[in-house]
Amino acid sequence: MTGVLPIALEEATKVVGALLLTGKEYVCVTRLHAPVAEDRVRAILKEFQGIIYQRPPIRASVKRRLRTRRIYYLNLLEMRERNLLFRVGCEAGTYIRKLAYDMGEALGCGAHMQELRRTRVGPFQENGELFTLHDVSYFFAQWQEKEDESLLKKFVLPIEKALEFLPKIFIRDSAVDALCHGAHLTAPGVLSLETGIKPNTVVAVLTQKGEAVALAQAMVSTQEILEMDHGFVAKTQRVLMPRGVYPKMWRHGSS
Repeated sequence: MTGVLPIALEEATKVVGALLLTGKEYVCVTRLHAPVAEDRVRAILKEFQGIIYQRPPIRASVKRRLRTRRIYYLNLLEMRERNLLFRVGCEAGTYIRKLAYDMGEALGCGAHMQELRRTRVGPFQENGELFTLHDVSYFFAQWQEKEDESLLKKFVLPIEKALEFLPKIFIRDSAVDALCHGAHLTAPGVLSLETGIKPNTVVAVLTQKGEAVALAQAMVSTQEILEMDHGFVAKTQRVLMPRGVYPKMWRHGSS
């Protein structure tokens, strides 16, 4: 497989777990084991959009239990004889080679995946954001020679980039250091927030300037947070900002 592979450095490794849960996009070449009419292929692709049942393949790093995954879109890009080229957007944990196999079973002819390219992982896309190891080596050598930090910024992105896909809660400066010490977020500390927050989902907590403070588990919905004037709204799960960046403006037991 080729394509997009986000790599986290130092403190940014704290967001990898959340990034693994994001949606993916792939372009795949699948080989049919017998000729099939294109209109029938297109019809089968439509049937595989939405919620599907999938059992991981034998060579997989997880238990082979039947589970559901969501296919957001599945578009046939090209068909040449028995070769299919399609683009698929899917939920994290979807096995594309198993998808290709299941499509072949549905068509009644059998099929296997020949090539796979990952074109998106969460907010990271192939167009304009992909660098090869040769690119990284070149820019790093240029930085060593010129000591120009902008050369590193060509391929080293801020941690906030990885959080673009998460719903966000922006907090007051007075609440930042409390969360950096592991406190949970309470309603008085919330300055603004985005729509789409649901209980038990992961949210990104940021400062007014958009700096990443922590990953947290929402305890209530967006609408409920807007109506609250006290009480906990999110449980801090992973602190991203070092302590002391913002001054301590809290007492023990508050945020």
